Amino acid sequence: MRLELISFPLCPYVQRSVITLLHKQVGFTLTHIDLAHKPEWFLALSPLGKVPCLKIDEHTVLFDSQVINEYLDETIAPALHPADPLERAQHRAWIAFGSEILGDQMQMMVAQGEERFTAASRQLFDKLERLDKAMGNGAFFAGDDFSLIDAALAPLFMRMEILHTLRPLPRWESLGKLRRLTALLMELPEVAGSVTADFPDRLRNYISERGSLFLRTA
Repeated sequence: MRLELISFPLCPYVQRSVITLLHKQVGFTLTHIDLAHKPEWFLALSPLGKVPCLKIDEHTVLFDSQVINEYLDETIAPALHPADPLERAQHRAWIAFGSEILGDQMQMMVAQGEERFTAASRQLFDKLERLDKAMGNGAFFAGDDFSLIDAALAPLFMRMEILHTLRPLPRWESLGKLRRLTALLMELPEVAGSVTADFPDRLRNYISERGSLFLRTA
């Protein structure tokens, strides 16, 4: 079986699944599409019209990054979710919270008006501060071992570090626990290898092309 992950190069949700696949050392192919001009074959596969999609075989497709990662974790060792049901549910809840933060991050990156930029930035950093307080004392977010939470948060943190190089973000700089976790995650082969070498340039160009206030007021 050769898995195929359908992707868009800048999508953080795709990156979550790429990290999980690489961590589990699963063979897969990565197929990029243009989300501005979605091919008909992709729309036939994805009810949501979104990436990622994971083709298991010619007849079976999974969509939504969390669903994909849960399937991978249930079928391929090592397990990245805790065995305890309550603890596992808590992990899922923080992953969902991370998805909300990604939405705020995107809004901040592409905001063209001062009011929208300020609101998105405030929402983003308020949530990041809550995440920082929720992090445990282990090396990773929920302990001493890499988990699906870390796979889900790594794309968010990678983008925060890139954004911080483009425009100083004092509130990001103040989040000691998250910054330490970010440094650790960025050194992992599965995280470093989850994007192309030119990813920072691609992200900057994406922001620039949208005339974002983020770069204009840097």
